[in-house]
Amino acid sequence: MPKLNDKKVRTAPPGRYYDGGGLILRVRESGSRDWALRITKDGKTTDYGLGGFPLVSLAEAREAAFDLRRAIKRGDIPQRKPKAGGDLFETLAEDYIKAHAPGWKNPKSADQWRSSLKAYAYPTIGKKAAQNITTADVLDILRPIWQDKTETASRVRGRIEKVIDYATAHGLRSGDNPARWVGHLSTLMPKRTAVAKVAHHAAMDYRDLPEFWKKLAKLEGSSAAALRWTILTAARSGETRGATHDELDKDGLWIVPAERMKAGKEHRVPLTEEALATIPPQEDEEAALLFPAPRGGQLSDMSLSAVPKRMGFGHVTVHGFRSTFRDWAGASTTHPREVIEHALAHQLKDKAEAAYARSDLLEKRRMLMEDWAAYVTSAARDGDAKATLRRQFVKAPCLAENSTWTR
Repeated sequence: MPKLNDKKVRTAPPGRYYDGGGLILRVRESGSRDWALRITKDGKTTDYGLGGFPLVSLAEAREAAFDLRRAIKRGDIPQRKPKAGGDLFETLAEDYIKAHAPGWKNPKSADQWRSSLKAYAYPTIGKKAAQNITTADVLDILRPIWQDKTETASRVRGRIEKVIDYATAHGLRSGDNPARWVGHLSTLMPKRTAVAKVAHHAAMDYRDLPEFWKKLAKLEGSSAAALRWTILTAARSGETRGATHDELDKDGLWIVPAERMKAGKEHRVPLTEEALATIPPQEDEEAALLFPAPRGGQLSDMSLSAVPKRMGFGHVTVHGFRSTFRDWAGASTTHPREVIEHALAHQLKDKAEAAYARSDLLEKRRMLMEDWAAYVTSAARDGDAKATLRRQFVKAPCLAENSTWTR
């Protein structure tokens, strides 16, 4: 009597599930699922891979298991004959990348996969059949870099695990995944957090930012303009470099589509007059980008990071200005934490809090960004900075009455 149904096949947690007649559903910690037929003959138990779910459905797996049992009963023991080299790790890794790259958000991910596997995995297991890769092989790859290059090592491990799962799903391997962390490598190696050196992006002290801005405001070119926009919007470099005129809303919003956001969720950024002033004139009406490179196309990440270096602030990173914003908001204002986190497009870590935070707090964030722009540009104004700020707040009642910036 079959024990599985379509719902259980889709939702079962990691483990092995028996359908009857030797058919097994194998669910791994990574979430991948594949079918196997377990046959015991002459005291020897063998698992024959039948393909992965959902490519092979429950009904198809049952049919394949029936056909295979009948063939084995006739003495026709199937032998897998993959194409020459088709079961080698390097070949499977390339197949995996080609199959999944179209769905990856970052176009550079495929190159990052290839370069990391080429540097660390291929010398040890690249020419090895997936079926023959062992835990010892994986440890030989990871141990030399686990402490000094912990983040890289963790990514390499995860990529090896996915490729081996891919091989299993295609019937080119059976058994547990030697690169699995939970309940396997975790018992053999120290936790990543125990050995990793936390490397924060170098950030400028928020108290130094107004003077920095005073110098930055005098620089010309798309890169300097893009950096000014990045600072005033607390955006990530990639979000700025890909920003287009079509993403600007008539209500003074920059609407970054989900596919360009790290969290995969649309992000609305309230724009201040100071931020809008950073956008260069649109010389070509057909140009889509707000900050195009001099020769067309997007600016590179290096173009933005080169600006602080030219100004004599080589120790500061572009991403670090988000930390500068966070430090300023937390230390010098009474804006609520959730408003600040929404401005940074951060996902709330507290699941209960996140469940209730359905609004993106746009109006409160608008006040926050107005305060931020006033602070950042304070030293660039004519005359005494403090006096000028006082004049600004008198002229702008909405800020004077509602601002929470501690002056």
